Amino acid sequence: MAFRDLETLGTIARQTGARHPLARIRRIDGTQVLIAGGRSTMTLGDRVSFPLSGGRATGEVVGLSQDAAHVVVEGAIDSLTVGQPAVCRGPVTIAPHDSWLGRVIDSTGRPVDGSPLLMGPKARNLRAAPPEAVLRRGFGDRLSTGLHVFNTLLPIVRGQRLGIFAGAGVGKSTLMGTFAGELEADVVIVGLVGERGREVGDFLRHVLGRRGMARSIVVVETSDRPALARRRAAEAAMTLAEHFRDAGKHVLLMIDSITRLAEAHREIAAASGELPSLRGFPPSLVPLLAALAERAGPGKEGQGDITAIFSVLVAGSDLDEPVADTLRGLLDGHVILSRTIAEGGRYPAVDVLRSISRSLPGAATAEENRLIERTRQTMSLLARNDALIRTGMYQPGVDHALDKAIGQKPALETFLGGRARDTDASSFAALALALDGPDDSDAA
Repeated sequence: MAFRDLETLGTIARQTGARHPLARIRRIDGTQVLIAGGRSTMTLGDRVSFPLSGGRATGEVVGLSQDAAHVVVEGAIDSLTVGQPAVCRGPVTIAPHDSWLGRVIDSTGRPVDGSPLLMGPKARNLRAAPPEAVLRRGFGDRLSTGLHVFNTLLPIVRGQRLGIFAGAGVGKSTLMGTFAGELEADVVIVGLVGERGREVGDFLRHVLGRRGMARSIVVVETSDRPALARRRAAEAAMTLAEHFRDAGKHVLLMIDSITRLAEAHREIAAASGELPSLRGFPPSLVPLLAALAERAGPGKEGQGDITAIFSVLVAGSDLDEPVADTLRGLLDGHVILSRTIAEGGRYPAVDVLRSISRSLPGAATAEENRLIERTRQTMSLLARNDALIRTGMYQPGVDHALDKAIGQKPALETFLGGRARDTDASSFAALALALDGPDDSDAA
């Protein structure tokens, strides 16, 4: 037997070993149970199993007192009774393996696509620390995305963390599917947190497709799953990304959505007795999001990078609600998808003026930055005068700059919704053509 096979067997033995601290249920209250005994070795976040539940219930330690541990239960709490044994299993871990590419798993590393799954030789904690800040590299090279707007005005670079903020039905999933198939990366990790079951199948078959799935691992916990499982899906996706990053790979991590992660955390916090403060969200939400965001990004020397895209559902385009507001301050850029633009038929429905990539100006040359600045000035001029133009109150000839911008608008709209078939340079050439027309493009 090969040494690597022995390592894998060791991982299995450690995860299923018989020696675990034994406690007993002392009280059952809603979705929380109080257990006593074995507490000296328990820590927050430890997994707890209940042997007499027939595998129907597990839990996670969310609080510790002098003589007991508070456990939030996932699964059939009606299968538990006072006095039943409870076994502390230690931190939640998964053991990723390179053969998982093309597979769909749940947040504990179990396959959900009907085929067996080989465990890797190393079990990884789902709540690992990020790389040391002073040892991390800076941003890497600009990445080709397959879309003109992201190749030019909102560039994505290796190791960047980007948020996509959108309401329901504005094209968020389609955009993420395009990134999964087109954005330069060695491995793609997708975390579907609290997604509707029907839409998971649609995402796998029609959005990712065979091309996207070939280099992807998808972690799924649907909306009907317990809050602990839904929150764990994001952590499991990040852990998989770290596995491949540590192997020197460039990983594209996409989590859809951070809003549902926050809602799952709110349920858990409420069950554990934490009082809400941020428009109904608990104070612990901010460190949760910060810890997740910090684990993504550039790696240390000798490691790869995690380029992360987090989606955020914003009800009524409210970017000041706690999840959206917190995440914008943590990430390296944000993209706003506009329902008005989507209803006008342009996809991706990116509101360029409200979006920003913090990879600029470093991700573009001086000439490219001048072209980006000109484009934003033109779009800003059109936006400021939109009401006058739409109502017919503006008379051509009053403002030469505005007249020129109005003439450029159709070509700009076509460009912003265009697919890039070649290099980033060709996208910038197309942008110059949209601004200046064929006769003046060489001077742009």
